[in-house]
Amino acid sequence: MSYDLMVFEVKDAPTNKKAFMEWYDQQTEWTENHNYDDPAVTSEALRNWYMDMIKVYAPMNGPYALSEEDFDNLGDKEVYVTDYSVGRSVIYAAFAWSLADQVYNQFRELALKHKVGFFDASGDGDIILPDVSKID
Repeated sequence: MSYDLMVFEVKDAPTNKKAFMEWYDQQTEWTENHNYDDPAVTSEALRNWYMDMIKVYAPMNGPYALSEEDFDNLGDKEVYVTDYSVGRSVIYAAFAWSLADQVYNQFRELALKHKVGFFDASGDGDIILPDVSKID
């Protein structure tokens, strides 16, 4: 089991909780016609967020994934390798539960920095917009 968070393009997402959750369910069906491990398919803001996140939480797959040798050299840092799913309007990330508290704060801070929305898919369901308002 993983600790899952998502960032999203605010302009593409509904602004009320019920509609947002329906949109979220559609997004996580992964039906877009592209590979979901390449940030080239997403918006500039989400791509910038991704490039900041992977400095600490390396992607498991895709063009920025660690080489086999680099992965083997991680030792106990292997827990930081993260499974990202990149859509046109969302990036979903699955982290090790042991990193939940740490990653929540970093994920959210970078979402605010890059002016994208934040959704806590595994925790309390917070949906936070870049202006620090919440969708209720």
